[in-house]
Amino acid sequence: MKFKIEGGRQLNGEITPAGAKNEALEVISATLLTAEPVVMDNIPDILDVNNLIKLMQKMGVDAKRLDKHKYQFTAKDLDMAYLQSDEFIHQCSQLRGSILLLGPLLGRFHKACVAKPGGDQIGRRRLDTHFIGIAELGAEFLHNETRHIYEINADHLTGKFILLDEASVTGTANIIMAAVFAEGTTQIYNAACEPYIQQLCKMLNRMGAKISGIASNLLTIEGVKSLHGCTHTILPDMIEVGSFIGMAAMTGSELTIKNVSYDNLGIIPDTFRRMGITIERKGEDLFIPHHDHYEIQSFMDGSTMAFADAPWPGLTPDLLSVLLVVATQAKGSVLIHQKMFESRLFFVDKLIDMGAQIILCDPHRAVVVGHDRRIQLHSACLTSPDIRAGIALLIAAMSAKGTSIISNIEQIDRGYEDIEGRLNAIGAKIERIED
Repeated sequence: MKFKIEGGRQLNGEITPAGAKNEALEVISATLLTAEPVVMDNIPDILDVNNLIKLMQKMGVDAKRLDKHKYQFTAKDLDMAYLQSDEFIHQCSQLRGSILLLGPLLGRFHKACVAKPGGDQIGRRRLDTHFIGIAELGAEFLHNETRHIYEINADHLTGKFILLDEASVTGTANIIMAAVFAEGTTQIYNAACEPYIQQLCKMLNRMGAKISGIASNLLTIEGVKSLHGCTHTILPDMIEVGSFIGMAAMTGSELTIKNVSYDNLGIIPDTFRRMGITIERKGEDLFIPHHDHYEIQSFMDGSTMAFADAPWPGLTPDLLSVLLVVATQAKGSVLIHQKMFESRLFFVDKLIDMGAQIILCDPHRAVVVGHDRRIQLHSACLTSPDIRAGIALLIAAMSAKGTSIISNIEQIDRGYEDIEGRLNAIGAKIERIED
């Protein structure tokens, strides 16, 4: 499928972010830790989440859809034989979120089988943090080279102090989910502390876990014997919120973003303010007024502004692609430094073809020289390489002169629910067409 986008249209009205994709993948996986029902609301209706739910249903989880964004999960009777099947291995290899099944399967059932997961092609995404942390708890790993899988067994998990080599979000989540049933006390230092992790810990505590240090990088987990059901509501997706802020500024639109859970946005609003974008908070809503111009600030010593990704509460890497494209129409220059993934900036050649002034210094750094709207981007035929570059290219096409085509939009569908329908409702003109 492709998107056909008529550029140069201003948006107006209100838009509400969907539930957070990254949180959904964690908390849905965590429902494997109990045989009792877990009711979950604000689940985004997107490809990655739906594929994880389908995979868990094949594993034997009873996933009842109560309404469009609400499910009840009951993991009472799992088909453990299916977890050894070629079909399960193939499904895991296609879905990055499948790695989050490792921790709960090991914690509750003492064994797991995982393939190298799929997902965005944005550079090497190693699993060492997951494996080393879980091995510290007492798990044994066997690499089956014939089937290209890892077989993990743990007759007995024992809590201990674990110092992570990196603050991996999914690595932290997996170790937490395995450790809730470990004997004794587990401490995870250099733990990720993103709102996604905070939400996972709060949900597990409602299920009967004993986790303290939530929102810090030192988590303490006292092992318990069992967990029970609960209800949980997923936060709005902070990446969608940031995408809509950038979209409003780039298209010169006046837009209200509803129900953003402001306290969980961290540094995101101030980062866009440093781009010269006015953001007004109205309770839990954000109002972005019309911008004829927006000017990138300099550092206090007058040097060029730089945005770099960092573990929470630093700037999430998932928004650097959006910041980069929004900078193309700003006044001033900015350095975008993508530290975590070496291939995420390679989409800039497509923006350069549209008329943007960008210098790609190396796989991790790009300098954007803003046009200050003197030169409008022009339409192009584009291909979405990953979720975040895909939304950045969509923003570019919406601001460009003429009609653009974006191919491989399945990448965008993986992370953004009904994006064309929601944007068309506030003034965009985006059509989904066949290849």
